[in-house]
Amino acid sequence: MRWQQGPRSENVEDRRGMRGPVMVGGGVGLLAIILIVLCLGGDPQALLQVLQQQQQQGGGVAGPVDPAQKTAEDQQVEFVRHVLGQTEEVWTKEFAQLGKQYQKPKLIVFSNFTDSACGTADKAVGPFYCPGDQQVYIDLSFFKELETKYEAGGDSAQAYVIAHEIGHHVQNLLGISDQVHDAQRRMGHAEANDLSVRLELQADFLAGVWAHHASQNYRLFEEGDILEAMRAAQAIGDDKLQMKARGFVVPDSFTHGSSEQRVRWFLKGLRTGDIEQGDTFSAQQL
Repeated sequence: MRWQQGPRSENVEDRRGMRGPVMVGGGVGLLAIILIVLCLGGDPQALLQVLQQQQQQGGGVAGPVDPAQKTAEDQQVEFVRHVLGQTEEVWTKEFAQLGKQYQKPKLIVFSNFTDSACGTADKAVGPFYCPGDQQVYIDLSFFKELETKYEAGGDSAQAYVIAHEIGHHVQNLLGISDQVHDAQRRMGHAEANDLSVRLELQADFLAGVWAHHASQNYRLFEEGDILEAMRAAQAIGDDKLQMKARGFVVPDSFTHGSSEQRVRWFLKGLRTGDIEQGDTFSAQQL
């Protein structure tokens, strides 16, 4: 995959190595620290300023980092910047054709956990989009897990994951997500799950639309790249995940769609490049 092609986004926030906000255990703990600083001849006001800045920035204490791992992850962050930049350019043009303005989301790269408007972003959750702050959250270790656990590694597979989450941002901007969530509140469990599947499959379709235009604009994909993306879509289908975890499949509990459905809607977006062709909510057969 020629991921260096095209624009590079400045909307990536790197929170790797942060262990969470610096917390002081209430007024007594803060007072004790200030007394220690005074005894050592330090300036307590400077300490308070540092603590305040770290809390405002969602900062924390950086843990020890292996140099080789940091180099590899820095390369991955650069990859993320380029893929995000490509989505920004594609969706800016697509929204303009709809008479709308595309609002670029921020993508947060973190390790282990970080804060989001949707609660704590934990590495166990996997990549996700939070509509509350219009940000995508990715722990880079997921890409390694995609390769080792799901056997779906490669740049194109990783790009598909990013494009899928950006697809949720597109749905949010178009008001689709709010409509779905409002409808789900009035439904039973099975019907709500069905809407979740349709929302996720549409995000797969939108990832395909991005791939269509990115391929045309930047000659992004080389031989075998689309197959990599398809393997990723297939690997995280509900049926495959349930079979691996339980040994059996419960279709009524699907929330993202089967492997076959995810691949099919991604390929439809890739083939057509037309956002109007992705109405999964009216489709009789998913």
